[in-house]
Amino acid sequence: MTDLLLPRIAAGDPAAVDSFLRRHSNVVWGLARRFCRSAEDAEDATQDILVAVWKNAERYDPQAGSEVTFLMTIARRRLIDRARRQGRQPAAELLEDAGTIAAPATRDRAELHDEVQRAKDVLAQLRPEQQQVLDLALGHGRTHQEISTAIGIPLGTVKSHARRGLIRLREMLGVAPESGGKP
Repeated sequence: MTDLLLPRIAAGDPAAVDSFLRRHSNVVWGLARRFCRSAEDAEDATQDILVAVWKNAERYDPQAGSEVTFLMTIARRRLIDRARRQGRQPAAELLEDAGTIAAPATRDRAELHDEVQRAKDVLAQLRPEQQQVLDLALGHGRTHQEISTAIGIPLGTVKSHARRGLIRLREMLGVAPESGGKP
């Protein structure tokens, strides 16, 4: 087993910080790059993750898992939080000029009501377990893991119900499957 760096980081050892960076920064960068929109955003995310690891180094328990597990747990949580925050903000590169932004399309309330009712009717035709999983995921913003815990079924089963339910919804609503592979 390699020597543990997090306890040394928690004790304020600058050499441990350098070793930790050499050992793990490429893995964090690679993960951040997959989650982030741009290289600059990935750099910011990587720095944020590493700072969070250093600030929480004293919380590391070798009995609970490896340093990589501790690092990846923090990285995953930070990247998910970052993606959620960015999802609430418009992307700057999409806003060219305030004068070029089109007025929102106006929709007739009756037309919108009809579409909502059609979606509800189609959803009601799914199997009950698919309805439950999709309601928790789409209606309540729960993750697959949270759904698995909440309703007491394996994570893989939750994912299967979600995928099959979405495929069935697309079929019944007449929506073309996503291009580039499996639906």
